[in-house]
Amino acid sequence: MNMFYWAKPGFRFCLVIALGYCTSISITVAETIPKPLTLKQAIEFTLDQNPQLHQFQFVQQRLSANRQTSALKPAYKLSFDLENFAGSGEINGFDNVEMTVALSSVLELGDKRRFRSELVDSGFFKAELEQQVATLDLLGDLTATFINALTLQEELNLASKELSLSQSLLKAVKIRAQQGSGSDIEVMRARAMLNQSKIRKNTLLQKLKQQKVSVAKFWGETTVNFSNFDGSLYAFSKPDKFETLFDKLKSSPAIEVFASELRIKKAGIKLAKSQGSGDIEWQVGVRQYEQSGDNALTLGLSIPLFSESRNQGAINAALADQNAVHYQRQDVMLALHEQLFIAYTQRQQYIETYQQLKTQVIPDLEKALKLTREAYHRGRIKYQDWILAQQELLKAQQQLINNASSALINQSVIEQLTAEPLTIKNTLKGKTNEQ
Repeated sequence: MNMFYWAKPGFRFCLVIALGYCTSISITVAETIPKPLTLKQAIEFTLDQNPQLHQFQFVQQRLSANRQTSALKPAYKLSFDLENFAGSGEINGFDNVEMTVALSSVLELGDKRRFRSELVDSGFFKAELEQQVATLDLLGDLTATFINALTLQEELNLASKELSLSQSLLKAVKIRAQQGSGSDIEVMRARAMLNQSKIRKNTLLQKLKQQKVSVAKFWGETTVNFSNFDGSLYAFSKPDKFETLFDKLKSSPAIEVFASELRIKKAGIKLAKSQGSGDIEWQVGVRQYEQSGDNALTLGLSIPLFSESRNQGAINAALADQNAVHYQRQDVMLALHEQLFIAYTQRQQYIETYQQLKTQVIPDLEKALKLTREAYHRGRIKYQDWILAQQELLKAQQQLINNASSALINQSVIEQLTAEPLTIKNTLKGKTNEQ
């Protein structure tokens, strides 16, 4: 059975839903990985094959072994005692030997065995939550890496557009120079700009290759078996209110880990208190007297004194650990609240900036570049004016990409913190019509 189907039914389903993924199947990566790669498929492969997640099966095995040990009753002991032999005088030799065969064990008081089992069971629950947290963290890293890959692809498209604009500019400058209305200096500058555009494009191509390796690493692959990344960098929708998201955060695995830790500490306190009930050691045996040939039963009991008072230190230490976990939970809750609020507000800010760039800034700059190009061909403006108009447009389009990417990164942080889907479903499904 796949290691991700444990304890809580449908947990893997819930984890993947946290990133907008609704189905889960086991896939052989090398044979079925598609071209191009979507985030949905990347999540499937990561959940099935990531080495980091498989380590939790050994944690489960260790806890199972601990549970088996904690449920054991006290062991029985068989002892043999010989007395009054090999001495001096009348007890020389074996004539007066006394041999005792006894069976002994410990009678545990205070329900210690049950409390030991409860402590181990609490550890099971914590381990499950820690696996959930680790899985969400891993999928959050995968999502961020995938978004960075989509960003590089958009930047590569922009670099191609910049290269095309530079080629058009060089062609126009050459014509002006041949007509005598331009200079060779302008031709050289335009040619240098074209070569710089080629360099930027080649640099982005290499970065995209590196990003492919970074994504494939999540499911343990060293060979990239996909051509590019399929997804939209511009898929936004209105999320829940911050208060609603914060309520989800309170019940997320990152916080529930502390609740499980408190259960462990409480179980530890119960076990520590049970140690105050001293265990009774008992022994039953048969003694044989060699001289008379008689047999007699023996019975022994050993009861520790003042166990409760001697155990008070252990109880106080367990209580202190419980209080420490309580305050740690409060501290982490405040930190996560701050992180969620920053991600939430930054996402809103980036989306608003993206909308302004898309609907207001870029249309004006595109129109300005078109008019500038036409005016240059008519000889009404200088070469520098065309360069400036082109650079302003490219800069705005780069800002558009950066804001869209940052919005999705913050969106993935919100999903990771709340373990709930937000709006990344469109990105998972592939490219949308929104550009």
